[in-house]
Amino acid sequence: MKVHFFGAAGEVTGSCFMIEHRATKILIDCGLFQGTELADERSHAPFPFDPTTLAAVVVTHAHIDHCGRVPQLFNRGYRGLVYASEPTGELIKLQWDDMLQIMTGQLTRHGRLMLYEAEDVARAMQAIHGVPYGRVIECTPEVKIILHDAGHILGSSWIEVHAGDRTIVFSGDIGNDNVPIIRETESLVACDLLVTEATYGDRLHVASKNRKEDLRATIIDAIKRGGALMIAAFSLERTQEILYELNTLIEHDRALPHVPIYLDSPLAIAANQLYRRFTNYYDTAAAAMWKRGDDFLDFPGLHVTRSVAESKLINSAPNPKIIIAGSGMLSGGRITHHLMRYLPDPRSTLLLVSYQAEGTLGRKIVERPGSVSINGEQIPVRCEIARIDSYSAHGDQEKLLRWIASGPSRPARAAVVHADPPAAQEFVRLLGTRHHINGEAARSGQIIEV
Repeated sequence: MKVHFFGAAGEVTGSCFMIEHRATKILIDCGLFQGTELADERSHAPFPFDPTTLAAVVVTHAHIDHCGRVPQLFNRGYRGLVYASEPTGELIKLQWDDMLQIMTGQLTRHGRLMLYEAEDVARAMQAIHGVPYGRVIECTPEVKIILHDAGHILGSSWIEVHAGDRTIVFSGDIGNDNVPIIRETESLVACDLLVTEATYGDRLHVASKNRKEDLRATIIDAIKRGGALMIAAFSLERTQEILYELNTLIEHDRALPHVPIYLDSPLAIAANQLYRRFTNYYDTAAAAMWKRGDDFLDFPGLHVTRSVAESKLINSAPNPKIIIAGSGMLSGGRITHHLMRYLPDPRSTLLLVSYQAEGTLGRKIVERPGSVSINGEQIPVRCEIARIDSYSAHGDQEKLLRWIASGPSRPARAAVVHADPPAAQEFVRLLGTRHHINGEAARSGQIIEV
C-alpha cells in the first residue's frame, strides 16, 4: 500500500490522504484549508489527483477541515460512496449546508467564487453511507476498512485499513480525556503504519478536572465586569460540551447567578437535534442523564436564536449576558458581529475554548494586538481576553502517547500530521524516545509505501 499526503502535512488544516493499493485508490478525509492567507486559494485549487479514479471516500468526522471539500470531489466528477459513522454522516450534511449558505453570501457580497454548487452538495449527501463502529467496510475485495471511536466529537472515528497482509491506521483527530457526552477513545490495533495527528504534540493541557470550575470562575468574573461574555465555540462538540457544563452549573450545582444565555448559532442548534437523536453514542454519564429525562442541552435562561432577526435582538438585551456563537477560531459566523460590538468594550469578555490556528483571527487576538480587522473594519481590542485550554477536543501530548501505546504492539512506523511544524517535530522525537517508533513529520506531496 501507498499513502499520499495531500493536506494537514506540515500544518493543522486541510486533512486529505489517499491510500493506493494496486489499482484501488481510497481517500481518507477531504477537508478545507483554514487560517492562512493562502487557505482560500488552496481550497479552490485543483486536486492533485483525479477524483474520478477514487473507489471510495472515508470521512473521519464532521469538522470542516476534514470534510469541507467532499462536495468539491463531486463537482470534479466523483460518483462513489462516502463512508462515515452514522452520526458523522448526518452532521456533515449540516456542515455542507452551512458552508453553501456562507459561500452563496460571499458570492453575492464580495464576488468570491464558490467551491461547489447546490447540486454537488445534493450528490454528496445522497452518497453518504453511515456505518456503525466495528463493522467491516469492503471498499473493494482487496481493501477493507473499520471505523473505531476516536472520542473527539460525536461520531468521530479513527480508521483501520487492511490490504493484503498490511494494516494502516489513520487517527483522524484523537479526543481529549474526560470529555462530557463523548465516549473515551478506543484502543489502537496493531499496524504497520500509523498516520497520527499531533495538534498538541508539543504540550500538555491544563488538568481537565478543573474545566467546570474554570468556566464558572470566568463567568462570575465576566458578570462582575458588567459587560457581555462572548464564548467562541465550534458548533459541533464544543458548544454541546459548554451547554452540558452550564446545565450542570445552573440546574444541579446552582452555582451561577441568573443571566440570559444566548445560543446564537444555527448550525449548533441543528446539531443539538442530532445529538438528541444519537444517544446510543453517549458515554455512561450522559446516557444516564438522558434516560432520567435531563436534557443537558437545555436549561432555564437559555435562549435559542435561529433567525437573523432573533440574533439582532441580542444587541438590545441588557448586560450582563452570555453569548455562545461560532466559529471557535473566529474565522466566520455570527461571533464576528458580536466581536465588532464588544471587543472595544473594556467591561466585556471574550472567552476562547478552542485551539487557535496560526493566521486565524482568534490567534491574532490571543497575541493581544491594539486592534484587528473584521469585515474590513479596524476594531480596537479593549475587552478582557480569557482562555480555557482544557476544553480542547484534541488529546494532548500524553493522551496521544497513551493511545499509541494502547494496542497489542507498537506501530512499526508513524507519520505525524495535523500539526504545526514545531509540534510535529517534538512529537516525532517523543515517539522515538518514549515508544521506540520510527516516526517522521509528513510533508505535503509525500508518498509513503508500506
